[in-house]
Amino acid sequence: MASVLHFSYILGPVGSGRGYCNCQYHASRFCRQILNKYRSRTTPGLSISLPLHSTWTAKRSPLCSNITCSATDRSDPEISSAARIRNEVLSPFRSVRMFFYLAFVASGSLGGLIAITQLIGALANPARAADVPEILKGLSIDVSAVSLFAFLYSRENKAKNAQLARLSREESLSNLKLRVDEKKIISVNNLRGIARLVICSGPASYIMESFKRSEPFTESLLERGVLVVSFTTDGNIPSFEFEESEEMKEFTRKRKRLWQLTPVYVSEWSK
Repeated sequence: MASVLHFSYILGPVGSGRGYCNCQYHASRFCRQILNKYRSRTTPGLSISLPLHSTWTAKRSPLCSNITCSATDRSDPEISSAARIRNEVLSPFRSVRMFFYLAFVASGSLGGLIAITQLIGALANPARAADVPEILKGLSIDVSAVSLFAFLYSRENKAKNAQLARLSREESLSNLKLRVDEKKIISVNNLRGIARLVICSGPASYIMESFKRSEPFTESLLERGVLVVSFTTDGNIPSFEFEESEEMKEFTRKRKRLWQLTPVYVSEWSK
């Protein structure tokens, strides 16, 4: 399946004083740099096109803005057995359908081959000229059947590959490590069903700006089970400052909980 380089930015309201961040220009420029860098380091056969292999969306609303960029190559890394099992569970009858599509293609191809030999014989023998229309009718049916079931098989195969790529990517993401505190390291999949992870990725300045702008929404985010993973791309470590006064003690505890997760094994996260 295709290996994927994927970066997502969750930005705050454009032109307002609330939200996570108001720097779409820097985020989009960073995405372009990542795509160009990825394209230059991969094999010469890399194909990046907007409809299929590279997506670039920018959605703007009064509440949030989302910029996502991704790039894929055509390599086929090994898919784990767990991903294949999940694929079968999600689409239990796909393999059966694909088997019958192939069987119908083979049957139609065999019928077409027989019809072609009969047509050649009829054209070579004037006595069998009356059989030509009937033979052509059967040949057209065979060709139509082969075309139809080949198309259906191709569509099912593309859907299968796309689903396997998605499941493989999800599996890779779920195996990434997070540091909760100095003594505890967990995998992303340990938070499944417990929390909603938001990966805030970008330069340290972007992370700090997001941290400051998230302050008004701390309680509402925690109520929805949101936890933020801050992943810096420039090698600098952001320094979060919390107010330690007695009046703000409870709010500071919530702020620390919202931003407590940090990536472990940064090279794996970068991949």
